[in-house]
Amino acid sequence: MGKTKMIAQISNKRTFRLSFIALVSSFLIVMTGFADTASADEILDARVQQFLKEHVGDWRDMNVPYQDGKILHDIIVDRGFTRAFEIGTSTGHSTIWIAWALSKTGGTLATVEIDERRYETARENIAATGLTDYVEFILGDAHEVVPALEGSYDFVFSDADKGWYINYFDDMYPKLTNNACFIAHNVRDSQFRSGRSWEAEYLSHVRKAPDMLTLLHPDARNGIALTCKETKPGQGAMDDR
Repeated sequence: MGKTKMIAQISNKRTFRLSFIALVSSFLIVMTGFADTASADEILDARVQQFLKEHVGDWRDMNVPYQDGKILHDIIVDRGFTRAFEIGTSTGHSTIWIAWALSKTGGTLATVEIDERRYETARENIAATGLTDYVEFILGDAHEVVPALEGSYDFVFSDADKGWYINYFDDMYPKLTNNACFIAHNVRDSQFRSGRSWEAEYLSHVRKAPDMLTLLHPDARNGIALTCKETKPGQGAMDDR
């Protein structure tokens, strides 16, 4: 074998080794990035779960119960919603569930609360869960804030003054995306429920929306009405009423 040929073979082997090492290094860097991301997500999930577990019996001030908060979370994750608006933050129980879901879909939440004490408490609760980056807090009157909103939303949760639910729906309707859901809390079939005529009026109103379907979630503890742009409101059975 000639000297030139031997040098060429040695050079080729060296080039191959260097290329292989570079490829392995790149792979390890990518996998490390995935691992870091997975680890960060797992840490956030554990932090939120621990907070919710520790405070499961502490929520007052018109907050949603645990079961209803989980329903909101699951709807967002199942449908991949990314742009949410909440009408009525209270002290942030529903806000945590919504923001937690949006942390998984890559979305953000804006939420409005009129009471300054509840507003400040909600901010503290969200900070304690590590979800601050996913939430924009608005201190103000939803009667004024909602009509002035700009942009579009695929998830709206209404849990403020019940007599204004129809107004909130009408104000948000032009801002809803083609796959959006407008969700109203404390809404049940009011046929046999005295003193809650607003429920029947609200359901009658939203059911007239020609491109939306309204369903009552069968598993909600305090009543959840979903009015969605799609004919199938996501996974799980929900009885049309």
